[in-house]
Amino acid sequence: MKLSLGFSPCPNDTFIFDALIHKKIDTEGLDFEVFFDDVETLNQKVFRNEPDISKLSFHAFAYATKNYALLDSGSALGYGVGPLLISSSDRFTADRVREDSKNLTVGIPGKYTTANFLLSLAFPDLLNKREMLFSDIESSLLAGSIDLGLIIHENRFTYEQKGLVKIIDLGDFWEKETGEPIPLGGIVINRRIDPGVQATVNRLIRKSIEFAFENPSSAIAFIKEHAQAMEEEVMYKHIQLYVNDFSLSLAGKGKSAVETLFNKARESGVIPDVDVPLFFNE
Repeated sequence: MKLSLGFSPCPNDTFIFDALIHKKIDTEGLDFEVFFDDVETLNQKVFRNEPDISKLSFHAFAYATKNYALLDSGSALGYGVGPLLISSSDRFTADRVREDSKNLTVGIPGKYTTANFLLSLAFPDLLNKREMLFSDIESSLLAGSIDLGLIIHENRFTYEQKGLVKIIDLGDFWEKETGEPIPLGGIVINRRIDPGVQATVNRLIRKSIEFAFENPSSAIAFIKEHAQAMEEEVMYKHIQLYVNDFSLSLAGKGKSAVETLFNKARESGVIPDVDVPLFFNE
């Protein structure tokens, strides 16, 4: 049986899926047709009900629950992993951003990213948003075409080298508000797929992560191939930050964090009510 599988070319995803798609583990008769996209493009493909399995922003998941269920393994979730709001100078503080929200333009990595949800939660009046590829936000700030930038992924490790300045860590904001780890993105599976196959896919993703943890050098060539110009040190930091015990299993604390995110988003009017179970039935 062949299933379509979409994830980003970022090191955390290629680290997670290397053993699975290259059959370094027993895939139990399943084959995977893989495609790579940035997270907002993945979100949009899920909205169109295209892939069988995909990485997805947790914010976007709220609009896809009719057709997709969240797997227990493969998520990017944790403490100290949140998006950052940055600028090109230190003249901006969080208070100043709140005071001058209506006059500021912010570059965001996509409307349906969890990063944008957190930004809306922390700065509800910051409405002049410009959607762009996450990797273009730093250069847009340096060019002066936006006032603020919302950065994710490896840009957490590169913005200071370019002379850019952090205003607020939105993950830290979330943790102080809720006491929960921040759910960034998860792996969803189409509900049209047989429940037994869903359980097999979940098990295989966990095995793939376990293989990667036990054989950390095994995926290096694959990771480097897709990380492109990323420095090796940044690549390793990226993996260490975003792949952790929550990636193996959301378990109790992880599921609680996802539910808290959904509850906060509903209370804020950011997402509609969800009337189906979020998690796949193991």
